[in-house]
Amino acid sequence: MIGFWFKEAFKSIGRAKSSFLLSLISTSISVLLIIASVILIQLSNRFQTNLKEKLSINIFLKDSVSESSIKSVEKELKSKSYINSIKFISKDAAAESFIKDTGEDFRKILDYNPLPVSYSVTLKEDFVKKERIDKIIDELSGISNVDEIVYQYDFADKVLSYVESIKKYVFIITAVLFFVSLYIVYSTIKLVINLKNEELETMKLVGAKLSTIKMPVIINGTFIGFLSGIAALGISLIILSYIDNLIAFQSYFDSAKIYLIAMMLIGPVLGFLVSTFALRRISLRV
Repeated sequence: MIGFWFKEAFKSIGRAKSSFLLSLISTSISVLLIIASVILIQLSNRFQTNLKEKLSINIFLKDSVSESSIKSVEKELKSKSYINSIKFISKDAAAESFIKDTGEDFRKILDYNPLPVSYSVTLKEDFVKKERIDKIIDELSGISNVDEIVYQYDFADKVLSYVESIKKYVFIITAVLFFVSLYIVYSTIKLVINLKNEELETMKLVGAKLSTIKMPVIINGTFIGFLSGIAALGISLIILSYIDNLIAFQSYFDSAKIYLIAMMLIGPVLGFLVSTFALRRISLRV
């Protein structure tokens, strides 16, 4: 029986090449749309993570601080679980940065360096929230020899708010793309079933079982989904290789291989589920 199902499924491809090609194209587009929507979410999440991890808090130490006190401050900063990275900025490094940013060399006027030593720290992603940052700044301000803390939270908050808004739109676009892809596949398979309506009615008249009628169509849809996954994978690899030559695109992904494997699986699963759903009203009633 299983052999008959597969035989009929592949026979139908030969008998209706145009509908097979239409199904293959529509399913491939659907797989690409689903993967594109997932990639959009991944990119927005990764962008937000990178942005949060790059927002820095500048901790300026008192001008009279000693070398041992500087090391003591650094040791205390390293003990904080919420700190992601620590960068020490000496008076000379601060002067070079000031001259580079402003174009003004104060050393031509002053015979000393008025800029203090400081630390630039970044926080772990989970701690980059207004209520947490306020507490963190209060805590860091209490460290001995800390003179001032500068953190441009208003700017950071505005940027993060924009990112959150973009993510909402990304989720909406993702949902739309997902349902559009389902509709494309469903409409195509429904069209193919309608084209086979006479053949299905004949099978009913000769007393064919419901599984004999449905399974070749489901196998056909699953096979088309498999081929669509391969086609979508090939197209994606070409597009990604081109994009990666322009920007470090793959650096935004933690598990690019998983997406490629998922692409191979989405096609057959999509073909199977949509074919089954499209056949739900087929019965043995003549």
